[in-house]
Formats: sequence, structure tokens, C-alpha cells
Amino acid sequence: MYRRGWRRGRRGRPPKPVRIGVIPPVGGFYPINPRVQRDPIYLELAEFEVLRLVDQEGLSQEEAGERMGISRGTVWRLLQSARKKVATAIAEGRPIYLR
Repeated sequence: MYRRGWRRGRRGRPPKPVRIGVIPPVGGFYPINPRVQRDPIYLELAEFEVLRLVDQEGLSQEEAGERMGISRGTVWRLLQSARKKVATAIAEGRPIYLR
């Protein structure tokens, strides 16, 4: 018999922990001369790490996933999100904060 209300919180499997190799020494990046105050863009540490591994170190998505302990599909999703956020921040002159 199915019981209702026995589970608390969100449904589904809890997220896997992501291994972060390098913690960035800064908390964000800001435009040099912001003319208009715009809402900042928040880049998660996992997105930053994937961007660093794939674009800076030149690893494949599979190698980056192995190093971070996540699947290649998750690496692809994080990479697409990070690239979109960085491109938006540059194009619109918005600050980037790392969380």
C-alpha cells in the first residue's frame, strides 16, 4: 500500500557531490566603468570548474567529468550554462559573482 506524506523534502535522488580542484582566489569580476547598475550574474563553483577544465586546460568533457566525479552529460549542461552566463555578462556589461 502506498503511504502519503512519509517523505519530506524534494523528490528524487539527492545530487552527487562535485569535486572542485581549484577554488578561485577572487569572488567576482566587475566591469571597469559600469555606466548603469545591472543585476549581477551568479556563476556556481561547479560551472566555474568545468569552464576552467574544458576551456583553459583543454580537457575533453569525459576527462573533466572523471576529474570532477560527475557524468559527461552533467559536464555538458554545466559548460553550456557557464558559457551562456559569461557571454551575457560580457555583452551586457554585468558583474559576475562566484558562489
